[in-house]
Amino acid sequence: MGKFSRILEPGLNLLLPIIDRVRYVQSLKEIAIDIPQQSAITLDNVTLNIDGVLYLKVVDPYRASYGVEDPEFAITQLAQTTMRSELGKIALDSVFKERESLNIAIVDAINKASGAWGIVCLRYEIRDIRLPQRVHEAMQMQVEAERKKRAAVLESEGIREADINVAEGKRRARILASEAEKMELINKAQGEANATLAKAEAKAKALDWIAYRAAEARGGQRRLVYGGRAVRRRLQEPRQGKQHHHPSRQHGRRDVVGGPGNGHLQESRRPSRHPNPKGLGGVHE
Repeated sequence: MGKFSRILEPGLNLLLPIIDRVRYVQSLKEIAIDIPQQSAITLDNVTLNIDGVLYLKVVDPYRASYGVEDPEFAITQLAQTTMRSELGKIALDSVFKERESLNIAIVDAINKASGAWGIVCLRYEIRDIRLPQRVHEAMQMQVEAERKKRAAVLESEGIREADINVAEGKRRARILASEAEKMELINKAQGEANATLAKAEAKAKALDWIAYRAAEARGGQRRLVYGGRAVRRRLQEPRQGKQHHHPSRQHGRRDVVGGPGNGHLQESRRPSRHPNPKGLGGVHE
């Protein structure tokens, strides 16, 4: 009597009246315990009001019954003190950024102390964080300033990209304009060259025609080449009484090679194979 006898397993168990009595009943299920709100000071001296939820499970009924008087109260106090201790190691900004790592650190610290009580802490979740009014207003101003800065950055980037696009458009327009001007100058120069060439060709043809008419007016046997075809003519010279013989006509004949389009005159002498005693016009080979 008054001493620990045994642990009753689930199911049917026999107890002796007056002698045996069930002293503690421990649930082996996972249970959730609300951790009341408490104040804590962060590394940068900001006071927070924070609460949470602790999930635990009894793994050793004997230790949970005889190791601590009130295991739920003990684990609650341990969770609160551990939470204050962990919050004092980090700054305010890290409380929000490293919330998950903070929960894990609290669970590890609780399990180190609650092992002797037969209780294991499965997880801890920070439920609510309340800031002082002045700190809350300062954070709101900081958030607003950050948003304004991002908006200004985005606006400046938009203006910069717009200026780049405008400059690129102007550059391409200048390039296209210079290329058009270059093509215009090339076409103009080509036209002037063609006009000059046409004038030169017309002048050359005129000179050829003048030379041709001059050679025709001289008289005598002529060999005219015009457009690649040989034209031979025997021109009658005016007779005045007695026919005068030129030394060059006694020994041969003088041919005039040329005509419109040839551009030059050429005289050649060669003996006539078939002299014409009567002085009549004819074609000689």
